[in-house]
Amino acid sequence: MDKKRLCIEDIDLIVYDFDGVMTNNKVLVDQSGRESVVVNRSDGLAVSAIRKMKIKQIILSTEENPVVKSRADKLKIPCIQSVENKKKALEKYIRRIGVDRKRVLYIGNDINDLEVIAYTGYTIAPSDAYPDVRKKAKIITKAKGGEGVVRELLDMLL
Repeated sequence: MDKKRLCIEDIDLIVYDFDGVMTNNKVLVDQSGRESVVVNRSDGLAVSAIRKMKIKQIILSTEENPVVKSRADKLKIPCIQSVENKKKALEKYIRRIGVDRKRVLYIGNDINDLEVIAYTGYTIAPSDAYPDVRKKAKIITKAKGGEGVVRELLDMLL
């Protein structure tokens, strides 16, 4: 898919993986075992701008750490996390909200995203995504995970 063919009129839902998309896929662990991640503020601004376009957005993650929900809450978008099977979780979610899977844009970076990439209509991978994910995604961003992937998506939609 050519980036020029990515039109907001064709997308009803954007689904973001968290680690490796909104983060650089690294985690900081302190001596107490608490984990934290670094996110990109430009991605946060992009989520807000996309919300103003009236496109639904959600974070879908296998990660259990509460930092995922904390970020989703700050971004004011729903979050489904701690899922074992992302495709099944997404199928259930889009059935509930009444969205056609072909009108879903998914951004993922690792092997647990491959089923969802095959299932959704529009697919994007960060430039540093796992090689098999880059092969299957229709668009590869210039940005690496955590370095403005969502902001680059916004530019594609504008």
